Amino acid sequence: MSLTPASGIGRYYKNSAKIIRFVRLGCTNRPFYHIVVMERRKNQHQPVIEQVGTYDPMPNVQKERLVSFNFERIRYWLGRGAHLSTPAAELLGIAGFLPIHPRTYMTAWRNRQKVGRGEETDGKDPVAA
Repeated sequence: MSLTPASGIGRYYKNSAKIIRFVRLGCTNRPFYHIVVMERRKNQHQPVIEQVGTYDPMPNVQKERLVSFNFERIRYWLGRGAHLSTPAAELLGIAGFLPIHPRTYMTAWRNRQKVGRGEETDGKDPVAA
């Protein structure tokens, strides 16, 4: 059995619903996500149509979470009627490609409340939730 390329196979049913979502890769306690276009009813371990970005939620030595997008292809797939998963919509909102997702505001508000009460924030990334 040959493996499908990470960038996608490019084959899909013309009239099926598409979705832009995360596919979790990496190993235990070290997640890494590909942002992909898939048919909506397939699970994350089946072949994807196209990879349109990557997301590394673990902070590096500069405390940065690395993200890369191919905005041209995301715009193309959204124009073709692809849906967005909530985490992908949040990440695209933070990046400035879409309006900021309401869940991002709520996560920030909860973190401010925890800081105000003197609790330590969980440091949880609003997108990877």
